[in-house]
Amino acid sequence: MTVVPRLVLSAPSSGHGKNAVAIGLLAAFAEQGLDAAGFKIGPDQVDAAYLGLACGRPGRSLDARLVGSERLAPLLLHGAADADLAVVQGSMGLYDSLSGRGDTESTAAVATALRSPVVLVVDVAAMGQSVAALVHGFRAYDEQLWIGGVILNRVASSRHEALLREALDDIGVPVYGALRRQDLPPVLPSRRHAVVPVVTGAGEATRAVRRLGEAVAATVDLERLLGLARSAPALGMPAWSPQPAAAGDAAAPDRPRPVIAVAGGPAGTFSHVETVELLRAAGADVVTVNPFTDEALPAGTRALVVGGALPESYVEQLSANRRLCIAVAELARTGRPVVAEGAGLLWLAREVDGLPMCGVLDAIGSLRDGLVVGYREATAQSDSVIAVRGEVVVGHKEHQGVLSPRGGQRPAWSWAGGAPEGFVWRGVHASQLVPHWAAYPHLATRLVAAAAADPDAAPNAVPAVVLGPSAGSGSPGAPSGSDGPASETDAGPVVSRLSGPTVE
Repeated sequence: MTVVPRLVLSAPSSGHGKNAVAIGLLAAFAEQGLDAAGFKIGPDQVDAAYLGLACGRPGRSLDARLVGSERLAPLLLHGAADADLAVVQGSMGLYDSLSGRGDTESTAAVATALRSPVVLVVDVAAMGQSVAALVHGFRAYDEQLWIGGVILNRVASSRHEALLREALDDIGVPVYGALRRQDLPPVLPSRRHAVVPVVTGAGEATRAVRRLGEAVAATVDLERLLGLARSAPALGMPAWSPQPAAAGDAAAPDRPRPVIAVAGGPAGTFSHVETVELLRAAGADVVTVNPFTDEALPAGTRALVVGGALPESYVEQLSANRRLCIAVAELARTGRPVVAEGAGLLWLAREVDGLPMCGVLDAIGSLRDGLVVGYREATAQSDSVIAVRGEVVVGHKEHQGVLSPRGGQRPAWSWAGGAPEGFVWRGVHASQLVPHWAAYPHLATRLVAAAAADPDAAPNAVPAVVLGPSAGSGSPGAPSGSDGPASETDAGPVVSRLSGPTVE
């Protein structure tokens, strides 16, 4: 059995500062020389990226809906291998979930599955003795949940702090730290930049993380928190590994390893960390290509993966890199695998808001003010380099961009309440749906096998792809006359555009 010291950081609701505190905690522990690992509950790859930047090892997502509750602990054990501490940042409020399935997918449910103590970050700016009633209510709501203490945020003064500590002492809840109102300034880069500042190694992101770490180190009792984390019991299961999952279809030892380019930067990719690990385990050599600055694909590239964390807000930069757009179109034209998730679908289109893109897909994109967010249980509509027709996966969508047409002659997926979506053409599989490959390791093995195969033998060859915005009927979009306005008819909420630094 494996023991990993661990904490789950949550809050009564969004906006209490748990994101800044979680990043600061990891940075503070790292500064003390501890090897820590950061995790984010839910599909948010942005928060996960900053957690990874703070601790110096890749941040990972723990999403019960995307990977299944049974994989949460194994994935934590894998991501925290040999670490001194794992810090898991919750999503929304302690008992909330994006899907409304709080009993299985909330932060509380994940903390229970991880057998981990929970520390509540509470914004007490407008609160006195009521903090005790609030925390007591959260503790009493689920007696099986282990609430190990609180961190107070936005404390007004020393007198205010003393009052809060006394109230919580009366109900036997430890206080591990108290941050003043000015201690956690909004220093993180704007959320419109998504993971780009982390992936590209921007100094602004590094400085922001260091500032949060200094604030937490000065106000939080790190030793007591570490003691709480070390009291977490062993998890009686093996760690997740990409190796056994991919071993059945891995490349033979004497077969050359195909080069698969994954979109990213010097400090990471736009894919989940496990995607890269699975590709390597399945027999590929994974290299990174920066879609903003690299003008050519890496030498020997036989496949390309564009992960779902690529931000839509960077369409101008994607369009400006014309040389790489042409290289991607040529890769697709020759039948090599190109897998695009999320905004990668827009990048493969003819144009987005008048800006020319790669021209792989005969479709036109536009960015709208509303943000489509939600989980989808999707069924593959076509055989492709990663899926077999009829296969069912669960993925997540978060986008404001739409394509016209919404799907090609051979769409990628369909789900209840929505028209078929995405494009399958030759070796291309493009969709705004983002599954977590750790739940479906065969996606990687199929892709590596397709990358290693001779594309001329592919059964789905069709006329050549267009290379620019003046696409004709030979590319894989809808037939002539069917390119009217796209509409998002999926079940799920449409919310306003996100802006500014995250404050969760």
